[in-house]
Amino acid sequence: MASERILIVDDEDGMRRLLSRVLTREGYDTVAVGSGEEALRLVANERFDLVVTDIKMPEMDGLQLLAELKEYEPSLLVIVITAYGTIENAVQALRSGAYDYIAKPFENDEIRLTVAKALERERLLAENRYLHAELEGRYDFSGIIGSSPAMQQVYEMVLSVAASNANVLITGESGTGKELLARSIHYNSPRKEKPFIVLNSAAISEGVLESELFGHEKGAFSGAIDTRKGRFERADQGTLFIDEVAEMSMTAQVKLLRVIQEHEFERVGGNKTISVNVRIVAATNKILEDQVKDGKFREDLYYRLNVVNVDVPPLRSRREDIEPLTKYFLEKYSAETGKKITELAPRALSCLLAHDWPGNVRELQNAIERAVVLAKCSVLTPRDFPQGLQGDDQICLQIPEKGGSLTDILEDLERQLILQTLQREEGSQTRAADTLGIKRTTLRYKMEKYRLID
Repeated sequence: MASERILIVDDEDGMRRLLSRVLTREGYDTVAVGSGEEALRLVANERFDLVVTDIKMPEMDGLQLLAELKEYEPSLLVIVITAYGTIENAVQALRSGAYDYIAKPFENDEIRLTVAKALERERLLAENRYLHAELEGRYDFSGIIGSSPAMQQVYEMVLSVAASNANVLITGESGTGKELLARSIHYNSPRKEKPFIVLNSAAISEGVLESELFGHEKGAFSGAIDTRKGRFERADQGTLFIDEVAEMSMTAQVKLLRVIQEHEFERVGGNKTISVNVRIVAATNKILEDQVKDGKFREDLYYRLNVVNVDVPPLRSRREDIEPLTKYFLEKYSAETGKKITELAPRALSCLLAHDWPGNVRELQNAIERAVVLAKCSVLTPRDFPQGLQGDDQICLQIPEKGGSLTDILEDLERQLILQTLQREEGSQTRAADTLGIKRTTLRYKMEKYRLID
């Protein structure tokens, strides 16, 4: 049953009683007053979802009341009631911000329907505002997970570029969160009220990619039974995120380049030129410079996309982010499953810190979700994780029972990882640096730091 509060304003006692009776029977909480002045005093001190007011009243009429209400609370819904012969007053009320009007004499069902439509519209708008706030909060960097210096640099760059219209190329291994950063760019940009459209190039066959990008006209090809808008048209004034852009064929690359340069295109099977204003954020897990050298990616398109490059570091090169990410996923999946899993055993955490995480953050997320689902007690142990995290070749540090400095633990772990990797790569510092995802000069510095060089 509805519980919205409705304020009824009418100087005629009979009309107030009628409106109150009709709306109260619908489950609304109604308050009725006889003047605009009384209505303003109530609105200043109480919450109302809707005001229903007569236009013709002594001293302060309904139009004056509407103006005062809108100045005090612009979002407040107002429905005006006017005599049949004064529809021009209703038109003026609509121009002044009223939701709708009802002409006397009216049927009770007309009152019910108009009020229900107004409140349903407000509920939808409120839900939209809530979802938008949730999106902004979700992609607000003030609370995003990842406090390592490497990720802080990424966040600073993303926030800087978000305010512009520059195209962005996000690079990094699979599972590092490139789409999350793309959404963050959009929802922190002036385009945040407009669409964010996603296209995964690797998931769409060459035969339908052009139609997906640019749309098609009815009858353009077999199966085209209706005219359809493509991703570019749907993303107009917003952002188009092209994931795995390196998987595009050379033919598709030519057509994409033309749209970026000209800001216009034609649907497949059509001859009408459609103009769009779209920001491109592209992502790839490949090194596009190498793709260009090998003739697999157009150099001119590369420079069009790579106005600003955001490179996301792999998880193994920012191990200090593993613990806060683990805590975040642990809380998330504990809440979703209704389990009260509060922590990880020290040995379980040390095994997570030791793992190379080839699947990056996505692999860590999946591991925590699986562990929570299968866990039998409130503390996760290594046995709750996939077999790959329990192998004999894992470095699992024994953390002192009384605890220890996280810095000391991480440094000890890092030393062991470097030593193990050098042994695996038969002493090659270049290959070891590549495996660890760091520069060779950085590896040399760490080897000297941990006295691994004579």
